[in-house]
Parts: sequence; structure tokens; C-alpha cells
Amino acid sequence: VAHPPGYPLFTLLAKLATGLLPVGSPAYRVNLLCGLLGAAAASLLFYTVFRLSGSYAGGILAAGVFSFSRLTWQWSITAEVFSLNNLFVGLLMALTAHFEEASTAKERSKISKLGAFCCGLSLCNQHTIVLYIACIVPWVLSRLFRKTELSLGHLLKLGLCFLAGLLPYLYLPASSYLNRARWTWGDQTTFQGFLTHFLREEYGTFNLAKSETGSSMREMLVFQLAQMKSELSLPVLALALMACVSTALPTKQQKSPVIWVFAGMFSVYSLFFAWRANLDITKPLFLGVVERFWLQSNAAVAVLAGLGLAALPSVGSTVLEGSRALPWLEWLSALALVASQVWANYRACDQSNNYVVDKFARNLLSSMPTGAVILLRGDLPGNALRYVHYCEGMRPDITLVDQEMMTYEWYLPKLAKHLPGVYFPGNRWNPVEGVLPDGTLAFNLHRFLKVNKHKEVFACIGLHEGDSTWRRSYLLWPWGTCEKLVPSDVVFDPGEWIHLTRNLYNWTEDYGSFKPSSWEAVANEEMWQARMKTAFFIFDLAETASVTAEVKSQLYTFAYTSYKEIVNSHPNHPVNWHKNYAIACERMLRLHRVDVDPEVLLSETVKHFLLYTEKAEDDPQRQGILQAVKHLKKELQGLRKMKED
Repeated sequence: VAHPPGYPLFTLLAKLATGLLPVGSPAYRVNLLCGLLGAAAASLLFYTVFRLSGSYAGGILAAGVFSFSRLTWQWSITAEVFSLNNLFVGLLMALTAHFEEASTAKERSKISKLGAFCCGLSLCNQHTIVLYIACIVPWVLSRLFRKTELSLGHLLKLGLCFLAGLLPYLYLPASSYLNRARWTWGDQTTFQGFLTHFLREEYGTFNLAKSETGSSMREMLVFQLAQMKSELSLPVLALALMACVSTALPTKQQKSPVIWVFAGMFSVYSLFFAWRANLDITKPLFLGVVERFWLQSNAAVAVLAGLGLAALPSVGSTVLEGSRALPWLEWLSALALVASQVWANYRACDQSNNYVVDKFARNLLSSMPTGAVILLRGDLPGNALRYVHYCEGMRPDITLVDQEMMTYEWYLPKLAKHLPGVYFPGNRWNPVEGVLPDGTLAFNLHRFLKVNKHKEVFACIGLHEGDSTWRRSYLLWPWGTCEKLVPSDVVFDPGEWIHLTRNLYNWTEDYGSFKPSSWEAVANEEMWQARMKTAFFIFDLAETASVTAEVKSQLYTFAYTSYKEIVNSHPNHPVNWHKNYAIACERMLRLHRVDVDPEVLLSETVKHFLLYTEKAEDDPQRQGILQAVKHLKKELQGLRKMKED
């Protein structure tokens, strides 16, 4: 079972694709499925515009501009639910157009029943489509009522068709009851458990995420407008507006009620989503999460733009009466706008050589000792490692345990049997161990580590802040992007640890080569920062540990040597490396070691502090660093003068 609300239809289609498609990895097969769903969505957008306007050019514009926008293209070639949602958006709009065009009561009855079924089925995927359903259903019912075709029996049949569309949700309790999946979410064997999952209560039913702070509604709408301009272009937005304006003109081609239904769908969705999307979109990664949900509104805009283009000949004929250039202008506009989308977005959307997250996961798993237990935290390490471990069978000796999920009451009762070799001293992870008020036996991280002391345990990435009990008997030592939990009585050997962790990963991606809002950028950043973690740990030990002056000097020297090697090996690297290396040089200078030239140390300190302040303009310590650099320069000048004398 996928995360709330469960996505049963996509899960079943993905299973079908992995079983039937004969090429590539499981991920490749599901990516291919999403590409096919995206193509079907494009066809339905074309059909909608053509059905309402009779314009091939308008249909091609709607399908092409939407499909080849960066956002649609990007999410139509990866294993996600958005491509299927686009298909349902196109399907509901196409059925709406077909209903409007229906000439007989029998045909309208048939389409309304099919539409009711598709409304239910669409809710088996992404729940945001309910906002489109909420606009279409009242309009259809009102049309049937006005034509005296809405009897109680017909209304009952529509309700049954809608419920039939929801049948894939039976997969959730069935899967949960059988409990064969090595990774699943929630316990849907009870009605309350099913309802919790279906209503997304663990995320917040009407919120995008658990967090309560996010961008304002106004800020969200401004971002959405800017995104539409970027994704679809100004001419397309102008054409969508033209479709609405054309409803005031006495033309036969346009269907005014449907245009206003589509415009209403766009408006209701945009306003509601801006109100409830509680994420801070000034942060690139969160913007990347939010912008995917604007695909649904972009589809409506694309259809309106297609209808607007189809209306142009009617509008233009009042100015250029009898001109033969108008049909050519219509086709030229459509082809030019679609071609510009392909030209602008092909390079960004070409993912044929993108193995970044795959390499991230494989590097992490390959670096682990035999039989290790990995305490996962966060979407990137959690999903990436689970995929290569469960779906591709990499490192079956390793056990993956999700930190966040261990705090949920259903996780261990459902999945502990799939984690052999790991002992859980209770049914739920909680900082306060013992029997909880509901009778659940809870354990903390310290207890978990004690009963699994026969295992090497790693945290990826970081440990849950709510439980610090591990500090009683354990320390965290750096292990690439992860940390190893080591008993506190084990003596740390900096030289040996540097040797062990120096070449953990084979990472060749250039620094800063990915869009900040992408998961590739997050993976790349983690792997680059991993190179510096051991040096940083040793330096921090020198700063904070209660050790002799001789040991402190050794630690500073190890940290400085490691920093120097890493910084000099990678000309283009994270900006914080300059600051870390500069501080390490300054500390070495204060040690007054005879084997290191103080002039070199001072020069390196000044150089890298200045490089840091140039690139990190938003650091609140920037002015303090610049003041320190002034003093260091004076020291350097005095040292050089003393050497000359």
C-alpha cells in the first residue's frame, strides 16, 4: 500500500506494467507506463477541443503545449501519479464536451453514467481531482434536470456507477490483510485504519503536508501565475483568456457553458490549492513539490487556449472579412507554439542519462558492511535505498528500518516479520519507554541499540531529534552521508577512520550541476558533503573533546591535512568547504608547529575566508569574517616583513 491516500489504481497498473513489459528495470517499466498515460492524456485534451470547436489546430495546440511543457514532460517520464491524474483530467473534460454535444436523452444518460464511473475511478488516484468533479457534477445534474431527464432512478444509477469506480480501494484492506509486502504504509484491516489512510489524516486531510507553516495564499497564487507564464507562455495565456471573451460573441463554433465550466474548474482548483498547500515555496525543494500539483490547472488552461485559438477566425473575420489567411494563421500559431515548447524543454527533460539517484542508493548500500542495519530517515535515502534493495535485490544481507515509521502504531506489528535478524523490544519507538496508555509496549533508541548490539547500526541521514537516549552509551561516527552508531567506550583512531571513509563512494557528478528544486540536486549535495564529514568530525572533536594538548594538536593536524587534500582535489566544491578549511588553517597556525610554514597557513586562511565571503553573501557572520580577515592580513604583512628583515 502506497502512502496516503493509498493510490490503489496506480499501484495495480504499475504491478501490471512490471509484469507485462519485457524491457528494462522495474523503475524503467513504470516510467514507460507513465509516458503512455501522458500520451493518452494529450489525446484526450485534443479530443476535447476538437469536439467543442471542430478545430484540429486548436486541439494540437492544447495537447502539444501542455504535454511539452517542462513540468508535464518531466512528470510524464517518471514513476509518479501525476501522469495518471492528467489522464483523468483529460478524460473528465472530454466526457464533459461529449455530454454537451449529445443530441438525445439516451446518449446523455449513457455519458453521465460513464462520467460518474470515471469520477469514482479518478479518486482512486489523486484526490485533488475532487475539485474538478465538484464543478462538473452539479453542471451535469442541472443540465439533466432542466431537460427533465433526472429521475430518482437515474440518480441512483449514477450513484452506483460512482461507487463502482471506487472499487480499486478494496485493494488496500486486501493487501493489508495478506501482509506479504516487505514495505507498506498503514493498517487498513479495520474501518478506522482504512478511513485514516483514505482521508490522509497522517498528513492532514486538507493539507499538502504535516507542517503548519507555509507561504500565504497570495504568495502561492503569484507563484502559480509566474509558473503558468513560464510553462505555457504568454500567448497561450492570452488565448485562454480569448476563449472566455469569445463566449460573448454570437459564434456557432463555441460552447459557452462548457468554457465557463472549465474556467470555473481552473479558478476553484487554484484558489483552494493556494489556500491549503502549506509549504514554504520560497525554498526550491518545496517549490518542486508544490509545482507538480499545478499540472491539473495547466491542463484546463491548455484546453481553454485551444478553444481560444479556434475562436480567432470568428473574431478575426469581423476585422479581416473574407480573408483566406486566417486558417493559415491558426495553424501557424499552433505549430509555432508547440515547436517552441519542444525546443525550450527538450534538453531539460531528456532524462535518458540520469542515473543520479540510482547511483546515490547503490553507493550507500555498497559502502555498508555485511549484515548492517540502516535506520533510514527522509524521502531520498528511504525511497532510493528501498527501491534498489527490494525491487532490484541489491544487498539482501542488509536490513532497512524506517525511523519515522517506527513511531507509527502500525509499522512494527505489520513489518517486523519482514525484518529478520533485528530484534524490536516492543511495538513502537518512543523516547519514553514502557507501556503507553493505549497498552502499546514502547522502546527508545538506546534500548533498541542494546538488544541489537550484535549488529552494526547506521543512521541515514541523521537521527530523529525527539529521542536522544542513544547518547547514554553511543557515539555517532561519520560514514559517508550516514553515521555509524558506536559504543562510547570504543577508542576513536582518526588515522584509521580517515583511511576507512576516504574512498567509500565512487561519485563523479559535478558540483552544482542540477536544478536546486530537484532530488538530483539533494543527492549530489549529500554526496559532496560526505567527502568532508570525517574531516569536520575530527575538527569538531579537537574543538570540544576533553583531551590532552598533545591529542588536541594531533586531531587538528589530521583535520587540517584532510581538509587540505579534499579542497585541493576538487576546484569546484560546496562553498562551506572554504570556511571550514580556513578555520582549520587558522587553528594550525595557533599550534605553532615547526613542520608547517606559518606564512602558507595565513595565506590560505585569508584566501579561503575571502572566497567564502564572496560566495556566501547571506551568511550572518559575513561581516565578522571580513573583520577577522583584516587582522589576518596585518599578521601576514608583519610576518612577511619579519622574514625579509
